[in-house]
Amino acid sequence: MKNTLAVLVVNKPGVLARISGLLSRRVFNIESIAAGYTEEPDITRITLVVKGDTYALDQVMKQLSKLVDVIKIVELKTQDSLERELALIKVKADSSRRSDIVNLVTVFRANIIDVNKETMVIEILGDEKKVNAFCAVLEDYGIVEMVRTGKVALSRGPGAVKYASGDYND
Repeated sequence: MKNTLAVLVVNKPGVLARISGLLSRRVFNIESIAAGYTEEPDITRITLVVKGDTYALDQVMKQLSKLVDVIKIVELKTQDSLERELALIKVKADSSRRSDIVNLVTVFRANIIDVNKETMVIEILGDEKKVNAFCAVLEDYGIVEMVRTGKVALSRGPGAVKYASGDYND
């Protein structure tokens, strides 16, 4: 089972490396990791996707909470959150197949962001299933190169995973 965690950390060099190192030393596989600034300039939000049962998830959360720079950890349940992933895909696109690829891009609501004589670069945004489905269809045309961001997620509704006084002690 895949579990998504929102982890608020102090925005300092090496925090992401410490988190990934801790999880790898404890033999937890990170399916996806994405980090970025938040509305608070001194806080970074890391979205982690880890595979495991309830016990493994509990262990991951306990281990992460021991790190000094970790402020807050919240599990984001799929039904209570919005999840997206971005992929850039370079696909072979000779003139005879280009219109077929353009039609696929339209169906999947993706965007063509670069075109040359031999290839096209396509940008797609969506949940993991949508991105996987699009990639599977494009395999028939020949994927030259691809990069994916990993999952980013926010909780639905008015609540927020935010820093509150008392969450962290320097």
